[in-house]
Amino acid sequence: MGDQKIKIAIAGVGNCASALLQGIELYSNDKDLVEEPIGLMHYNLGGYKPGSIEVVAAFDIDARKVGKPLREAIFAKPNCTEVFYSDLPDYPVTVQMGPVMDGYSEHMKDYPEDRTFILADHEPVDIARVLKESGADLLINYLPVGSEEASRFYAQACLEAGIGFINAIPVFIASDPNWARQFEDKGLPIIGDDVKSQVGATITHRVLTKLFEDRGVKIHQTYQLNFGGNTDFLNMLNHSRLKSKKKSKTQAVQSEMNKALTEEKIHIGPSDYVPWLKDNKICYIRMEGSGFGKVPLHLELKLSVEDSPNSGGAIIDAIRCMKLALDRGLAGPLDAISAYTMKSPPVQYTDSEARKMVEAFIQGESGVKPA
Repeated sequence: MGDQKIKIAIAGVGNCASALLQGIELYSNDKDLVEEPIGLMHYNLGGYKPGSIEVVAAFDIDARKVGKPLREAIFAKPNCTEVFYSDLPDYPVTVQMGPVMDGYSEHMKDYPEDRTFILADHEPVDIARVLKESGADLLINYLPVGSEEASRFYAQACLEAGIGFINAIPVFIASDPNWARQFEDKGLPIIGDDVKSQVGATITHRVLTKLFEDRGVKIHQTYQLNFGGNTDFLNMLNHSRLKSKKKSKTQAVQSEMNKALTEEKIHIGPSDYVPWLKDNKICYIRMEGSGFGKVPLHLELKLSVEDSPNSGGAIIDAIRCMKLALDRGLAGPLDAISAYTMKSPPVQYTDSEARKMVEAFIQGESGVKPA
């Protein structure tokens, strides 16, 4: 495939977008990462490398980002993720105004401007038209948690523009049969929903749950508590926006159990916002069960991660798998890469099973229908 590019558009120029673009440039320029591509399945995935990814359009609603060059916007407040690669190119992309809809929670007006969003005084652009004119192959949805209406708007824009859709947030689109059918009917691939981190709270909880199940430990009850200091955690102080997030994380863990726990026996979800943590995310997991002889067995774990870079590799792999699907004329949900990179895929598989399925997909097996 040579130097063929993967042209992407981004909805939501926040911390995750910042980490993604920094990562693309770092992995394109650091020779050590060519030999040992930490955090990626492969440096060369089906003929595509990290440097094959090119941003051609970006949308946001914040006044410090809209109308600004993309290179400047990804470091603008309230973004607070770690800057691990600052030598970015002058992307020929200006951030454009997207629809606000439910992408902004009213409670965020009560916080200092450097922590929250400042709505731009611009009219939204015609998203579908911009996507068509940009030549984008796909769009990544990085909107805030709880952006149900806005996420569906961008999904519809992708259908109208004739491009793929990667849904990185917990709004159920790829896993919704109606949306899945629409993408299949249009001959377009979709990946989703709700991106997993490389080693984050949910995937760690899944692995531990599978360990307990495989070793014959009966799980009686468990919790996962998460808190951090980025705008995602501030946004989720509005608990009405948490429903899909809690459901996504809970079903990701429950899927590793032979028998699901009742609602009162499992609690998983964001619990608080601590500003000085910035993009650092703290997770506490407790699992209570019993082993041989019904003897109690309890586990407690603390995990601390830089939240946004932790999912960057998963998205780079998802982007490249989607381009392979586009090249092959595949349509509808991509089950393998969705199961490997997302918490709430259309079909849940164990992480080891999903990895094997993705490797087979890269080699040419699809598991989805041709467009």
